[in-house]
Amino acid sequence: MKILLNNQTLIHKLRPFNDVGFVPTMGGIHEGHISLINRSKKVCKKTIVSIFINPKQFNNKKDFISYPANIKKDLSILKKIKGVNFVFIPKFKDIYDSYKPSKIKINRKSKILCAKYRKGHFEGVLDVMDRLTNLIKPSKIFMGKKDYQQLLLVKNFVEKKYKTKVIGCKTIRDKNKLALSSRNYLFNTNDLIIAGKVSKKIFALKKSINNQKNITKFLLNEKNKLQKMFNINIEYLELRDKKTLLISKKISKSKIFISYYLNDVRLIDNF
Repeated sequence: MKILLNNQTLIHKLRPFNDVGFVPTMGGIHEGHISLINRSKKVCKKTIVSIFINPKQFNNKKDFISYPANIKKDLSILKKIKGVNFVFIPKFKDIYDSYKPSKIKINRKSKILCAKYRKGHFEGVLDVMDRLTNLIKPSKIFMGKKDYQQLLLVKNFVEKKYKTKVIGCKTIRDKNKLALSSRNYLFNTNDLIIAGKVSKKIFALKKSINNQKNITKFLLNEKNKLQKMFNINIEYLELRDKKTLLISKKISKSKIFISYYLNDVRLIDNF
């Protein structure tokens, strides 16, 4: 495993290869990231993992400052995985030339779910993915389905501009059904138990949703119940089409999307 710390080294090391799998991360490496790496190893000759906490995708400075970062721990985990060929750890200046906001804009119909509540977030995500893809020139990018809206936006953007395929990979969960996330490192044991119970409730809710005449009203009532039951603040709890992300009236080809705060930590998921 070779650690690449700047653009020059990156370009020099990757130049000989034309079948590179790319796993973009902001660190906080967990089993979800490892599953993406394993997928890349199966279909690409070389695999590169990036670790870069992108300041431009944070709409809240406090969130950026508190984001779990431990390069030493991340590298120790990655070194144990056979088949990670490169780890790219760029500095801000390797990616950007200024702190000015992204020039990339998402359209009005995409300003739903997380885009509605995190102004500028996805513009920042698309900006950094554009720059990383241009630098690395991967044949494939592997991203998890937990950040489903992000996956669709990145896939649409990258595949239109580059000869790169964006591969969505299944969400990895712990024994309590909680989706693995770097933000989970910010929780204590009790918080993790509560978050797991929320996930289990949504899985149960999904099974009963087809019996509801008014799904929107049903989800609003369930949202209020969950907030009281677990002392969480839910931003959205919605049923949306898997492909278009439009509000759906049937569970078939749809997903339940949720975003909520538990002790000031924001979690998202889809079921």
